[in-house]
Amino acid sequence: MFEGIFCPSITITDAAGAIDYELWGRHLDHLAEAGLDGVLLFGSIGEFYAFPSEVKKEALASAVERVAGRMKVLLGVGDTAMDRVLDLAAFAERAGADGVVAVSPYYFGPSAPCAEEYFGAIAGATGLPVILYNFPARTGADLTPELVASLAAKHPNICGIKDTVDTISHTRKVIAAVRAVRPDFSVLSGFDEYYLVNRVSGGDGVLCGLTNVEPELFARMHAAYQGGDFATAVSCAERIARLMAVYDVCDLFISSIKAAVAAKGLPISTRICEPAVQATPEQVEAVRALLAE
Repeated sequence: MFEGIFCPSITITDAAGAIDYELWGRHLDHLAEAGLDGVLLFGSIGEFYAFPSEVKKEALASAVERVAGRMKVLLGVGDTAMDRVLDLAAFAERAGADGVVAVSPYYFGPSAPCAEEYFGAIAGATGLPVILYNFPARTGADLTPELVASLAAKHPNICGIKDTVDTISHTRKVIAAVRAVRPDFSVLSGFDEYYLVNRVSGGDGVLCGLTNVEPELFARMHAAYQGGDFATAVSCAERIARLMAVYDVCDLFISSIKAAVAAKGLPISTRICEPAVQATPEQVEAVRALLAE
């Protein structure tokens, strides 16, 4: 169900922090026209932790209308309060989303029994596909291969995972464990440079940030891999490997991605939600220089 290239969209605001629907709509058009398979609203790069539920609901409704079936639209429902998570999951179904992405609650990283209860409740709150989001560096808790397989076996609509762990061995073990109980389960890597090794390991693609910047590059790599043109796929992967340096330019990687999108020509604000150190003009120029290499 979820194979290929998925973009965790930046949340585009004006300099005062209000959602800029005109520019965000143009960004979504670009992603769809580039041939991406789907977009995630309010993932980590989308600053899900900083926007209230009502803003997320309004943005989702706008995106579903704008995208109009050209690619899948997913909603991040992550939160530390269960009632808000379940409310967003139920709303996503009513609004016409194609699925929800659920990160582990953070601060108190859940134990395995707690995670079973948490993700099981989300699966029960919606008929939509649920994609697990494993980001232990930020949540303090890992979705182990055994836990993922258990959730997949118990809940038919838990049908994928974004594994944002900077070692492919973790993702490979998730693939092996979950495919034993659910051959149709999708495993996406959260790191851009892992597309090829994800596919070689039996996975399904990536859900990663640089797709905001050069979506055509990722779509070309996926099409080449699918068609057996491995030389082109490797060439694309080599550029992606070089572009990974963009993430390290600013204080927070979200700023770097916004600066890169602006450098590519969409006149967006690089503002990210506070508390945060904003991108400086010098950092924006450094990002621009990396993109030109």
